Amino acid sequence: MSGATDRRPNPEDLLRRVEADERRERRGRLKVFLGYASRVGKSLRMVQEGCRRKERGQDVVVGAIQPVVPAEVQAFLTKVEVIPMVRWVHAGRTYEVIDLPALFRRHPGVCLIDGLANDNPPGSRNRKRWQDVNDLLDRGISVITAVNLQHIEEQQGAVERITGKRATECVPQAFLADADEIEVVDAPVEELQATAGEAGIRDPRRLSELRELALLLAADVVDQQLLDYLGSHHLMPQWGTQERILVCLTRQSDPEMLRAGQRNARRFHGALLAAHMEQEGLSATDQKLLEQQLAAAREAGAEVHCLKRADFVGAVLELARQQRVTQIFIGHSLRRPRWFRRSLVDRLIDAADSIDVRLFPHGGKS
Repeated sequence: MSGATDRRPNPEDLLRRVEADERRERRGRLKVFLGYASRVGKSLRMVQEGCRRKERGQDVVVGAIQPVVPAEVQAFLTKVEVIPMVRWVHAGRTYEVIDLPALFRRHPGVCLIDGLANDNPPGSRNRKRWQDVNDLLDRGISVITAVNLQHIEEQQGAVERITGKRATECVPQAFLADADEIEVVDAPVEELQATAGEAGIRDPRRLSELRELALLLAADVVDQQLLDYLGSHHLMPQWGTQERILVCLTRQSDPEMLRAGQRNARRFHGALLAAHMEQEGLSATDQKLLEQQLAAAREAGAEVHCLKRADFVGAVLELARQQRVTQIFIGHSLRRPRWFRRSLVDRLIDAADSIDVRLFPHGGKS
């Protein structure tokens, strides 16, 4: 009897759950289009979604759009009602601000809001545009919005490591966690290269890394929502360690390879391993570089292994099979270093069987 009593929800927890459910029912629904780089097409997807909903009979308006939009976006804007924004000038800077009072009076079913990360001028109702969106949602107005990965506050450090740039305006990741739907605008990297010049990102490798970050972020949001749901219903998730990622390190390995391994291991609730070949005759400088790589691996939570067999491919695969590894991350030097030649990578891929091998280009001499 006591066991059954212990499993009953706490009255305070029940009240909080009921209040949260009632708030969600009153609140508008939020959909976010997440772009992994500039010019990926998130604003176009946003207005296309708005037009599709209008065709289905929903009451759709545009509450905010960027000052300059591509012709294809402008064409869609002629099909929906646009609530003009308010122009403010403060300290010599011109702001375009959402006209919240007009939207509250109009009270559409769906409002399109672009430029989610924009700051509002001092003296505004809210400091940030994403806070304006929260006000619309609280009024029962659904919002479709768009934002780039570089503007997500918790992702800015990782984006800066890839691009060398940091955005000045941002949105907290918690805002995305409250979204009812998040969709990554997954434009092919090859197509984006030709139009990414203004953002300074033409390198397909860096674009691929940004894309991976965006996909992982979207997946993490969905995972967290699932965990919140299970927790609110007193259910405990059972995670199985399915992914086991082995990162092969040398002293010149790109740090992003280890970070990618860490992200994937965390994303899939798996395990992270790192391995390096034992080498004799390293200079003091090279030895220090290798130790820095190994220290970074330990800090990332990796289990570090030293491979002592002369046969690199055999040593890696032996360790991978012993540790039930599912993915191998390995650097590939375009300069054909002495001990880590392209032919070794070919042999590793050919012999890996069911183990996925992922290559990370790097430079430098072995």
